[in-house]
Amino acid sequence: MTTYDLLIIGGGINGAGIARDAAGRGLSVLLCEQGDLAGATSSASSKLIHGGLRYLEQYEFGLVRKALKEREVLLRAAPHIVRPLNFVLPHDGDLRPAWLIRIGLLLYDHLGARELLPGSSAIKLAAHPAGAALHDRYAKGFVYSDCFVQDGRLTVLACQGAAEQGAEILTRTQCVQASREGKNWRAKLRRADGGVQEVSARSLVNAAGPWAGSILGSTIETRTEAPIRLVKGSHIITRKLFDHDFAYILQGADGRVVFAIPFEDEFTLIGTTDEAYEGDPANCEITSDEIDYLCAVTKKYFRHPALAEDVVKTFSGVRPLYDDGAKSASAVTRDYVFDLEHDGEGAPLLSIFGGKITTFRVMAEAAVSKLAPILGNEASAWTAGAQLPGGDIPGADMDRFLADFRTKNSWLPDALSARLAANYGSRADAVLDGARSLDDLGEYFGDNLYAGEILYLMENEWAQTAEDILWRRSKLLLHISSKTREKLDVWLSEHEHSRQSTSGKIYGVTN
Repeated sequence: MTTYDLLIIGGGINGAGIARDAAGRGLSVLLCEQGDLAGATSSASSKLIHGGLRYLEQYEFGLVRKALKEREVLLRAAPHIVRPLNFVLPHDGDLRPAWLIRIGLLLYDHLGARELLPGSSAIKLAAHPAGAALHDRYAKGFVYSDCFVQDGRLTVLACQGAAEQGAEILTRTQCVQASREGKNWRAKLRRADGGVQEVSARSLVNAAGPWAGSILGSTIETRTEAPIRLVKGSHIITRKLFDHDFAYILQGADGRVVFAIPFEDEFTLIGTTDEAYEGDPANCEITSDEIDYLCAVTKKYFRHPALAEDVVKTFSGVRPLYDDGAKSASAVTRDYVFDLEHDGEGAPLLSIFGGKITTFRVMAEAAVSKLAPILGNEASAWTAGAQLPGGDIPGADMDRFLADFRTKNSWLPDALSARLAANYGSRADAVLDGARSLDDLGEYFGDNLYAGEILYLMENEWAQTAEDILWRRSKLLLHISSKTREKLDVWLSEHEHSRQSTSGKIYGVTN
């Protein structure tokens, strides 16, 4: 039976970040995920790397500062999937006075170490590109900067980076039991095919996201209690409501904020809600009331608001927040909290509650730094200056990179070149795998989707199903026809055996 330094339960952004950091410090790591990577909360975010402007009102200055500093770390680490995004905040005098917003934005500008992103400014909406979409009553507003991220890909790339440092990643593998045996943890892992394997680990990390509380005392034999509060956040996607590259931050009458973000060229992403949630996180879905709420916020601001019948897709996720006793779901802290159970002799258990996708790297660094001394590891933290797979773009200049990629592969359609560059960065050449014509990319499914890309995702990014490919590792689900989807489904069915065997082979995992 193999013994690892760390067994990590959960393949969301927290588990992925910890696996990458720990493996890079020379620790042996096994991560198991019951479904697909980023299969729950980590692919259901607002797709933002941001400081959290609204958290200033809750006096969470430490969280905001930490998140603001991480924006530019991640911009440099993954410029292909993280990009600057300018936000317009229309001023509503009935909610917050303009002077208060300006002070908040100045604080937002200066709390973090900002080098790449521009500072905030006041604007007259009648003279600004974002003003035309708004009702005339909004005469002034503010512009500030944060970043957009492909959240599902961020999680996958963190796992890819972990694997390249020696970590083993098991998807669709559930930890069904973990108990201390001597100075180690002994765990049973059950694969999707029903097979069970046992492993040993010197430490256990509970990064199960919304399941982090429920597995304590059941799957994991422990005395630790779970101070966790589940909050559901839902989003809607509509055909685009405006024709420019600015996003909006809209203030609801109830004090909450809603983002309206240009998404995938043709759409607008609107969210999020905040509702207390009970039940299995795997079953969460948007309600009609949530759709109505998001549409109502857009109606307050936009000349042509989102209507329920305009919604082309919805998604919901459950945030596993640390229960700090806040009265409302929207006021619960978004910062991460660690619970380390270690008596000085037995195998340690580290549980992670809460956290934001923005701060996943610094959270992982802190988590491994808690465990490393117990495990006798003295390696230094290393991820602050390290790029994620595909992120080694000279000068983080994606425009120049895309131009060079198109010149080198002039036979590719422009839309496909742009998508490959944005999804895979410097790994786009690996996706092409020496191809010199479209015929070299393998079977064509339609809508610029070829078998060569699917094989890359299966062999290098743990993709197995159409949803893995079309939603979490891309947003092709919004763009392809039903005929293309049917062809892909047939192809995946025909290649099911090779798909299951290849995933283990690539990463040295015994399935």
